[in-house]
Amino acid sequence: MAKKAPRRTAERILEVTLDLFNRFGEPNVSTTLISAELNISPGNLYYHYPAKDELINALFDRYEGTLSELLNASDSVRDVEDAWFFMHTLFELIWKYRFLYRDLNDLLSKNRRLETHFQWVLKNKTRAVRSLLDGMSRGGALQIGAAEMEATATSMVVVLTYWLSYEYVRDPRHALEPENAQLALLRGAHHVLNLLVPYLEPDQRSHLQSLVRAYAGAPG
Repeated sequence: MAKKAPRRTAERILEVTLDLFNRFGEPNVSTTLISAELNISPGNLYYHYPAKDELINALFDRYEGTLSELLNASDSVRDVEDAWFFMHTLFELIWKYRFLYRDLNDLLSKNRRLETHFQWVLKNKTRAVRSLLDGMSRGGALQIGAAEMEATATSMVVVLTYWLSYEYVRDPRHALEPENAQLALLRGAHHVLNLLVPYLEPDQRSHLQSLVRAYAGAPG
């Protein structure tokens, strides 16, 4: 059991760090605060993660790994209902690691590893969205040309990436609190998929509107 203790401590450190980063924003959370929240000495924290960037990188690695698996599911999207579920699941993951998106520009300017890896994230998101659009086209859910597909995929990725920033600017005091998560995610999924409306078949357009009413009501 003693051999497992360091791994458990390292796990607890990441769990608490993620919670603090999400609640207060990464720039506002020091290693001193993290160790105090855990009720451990700073030396114990540094033993596992000698620098704050190592905590950020470890959390990003978890996000990146889960994201990669999730984006592969885009290959099975064939209609609006599939796309709605896919987008909502993607937004749930983004919400879990929302500090990355709220503080994205600041993090990228300070962390070279995140700067290069987030470029991969954008490319992988774009590839997945193109796959989603292609699958929906082959499934008869939408009609879209190659030029429109490229532009639409880029627009969808932009909304995906900056939606939580928009929510935060819209209501800085409350937007990223846990009790507001569901509506924020539903609004995000709706606005990403709303970019497909000009290309959707009539029945698929109606179904998207039904999903929005059923799950989110009129978006703000």
